[in-house]
Amino acid sequence: MTSSFILASASPRREQLLRETGLRFDVVPSDVNEDFRRGEVPVEYVERLSREKCHAVSRTMPNAWVLGADTIVLVGSEVLGKPRSREEARKMLMKLSGREHRVITGFAIENKSSRVMVCGAVESTVVFKTIEKDELEWYISTPEPYDKAGGYAVQGMAGYFVREIHGSYSNVVGLPLTEVVTALKNVGAVTF
Repeated sequence: MTSSFILASASPRREQLLRETGLRFDVVPSDVNEDFRRGEVPVEYVERLSREKCHAVSRTMPNAWVLGADTIVLVGSEVLGKPRSREEARKMLMKLSGREHRVITGFAIENKSSRVMVCGAVESTVVFKTIEKDELEWYISTPEPYDKAGGYAVQGMAGYFVREIHGSYSNVVGLPLTEVVTALKNVGAVTF
């Protein structure tokens, strides 16, 4: 497989997932405002942010294929962001404990000079076991929860909390590989 594109993301998890497929790409993180807009639903939000991340990089590199993505975690209708403190991580994980939640990742692929923009979103459902108090305190004392939506890494130590996943595992990590690589192939950014 050959490719040459730009990942517009600072996420080490997205980079690692893509590298493990054998894809070649550069990483150029984009800096966009991640606030929800009034009336915006979660799928619209992640797709919009993905497009904005692409646009931010495409402006300076119009001939490149650019991939942007954004992931959110929802419990009911509540969006869980990245915890900024131990207390926020504790509260988030207590909300996830013993419950089902959704992980939605939006992605966009753009080539500005070709006027191509493709975007989509993938949803997975995750069910956590009931997290015991000692397990919770152990986990939030590690660095793992603090740069991840929902305060956990399914591919890390928090894998222990996951009872079931329905849908794409790589989506829960941060990038739905099947859908993204297929889209990259369909627009000609990746060849086999």
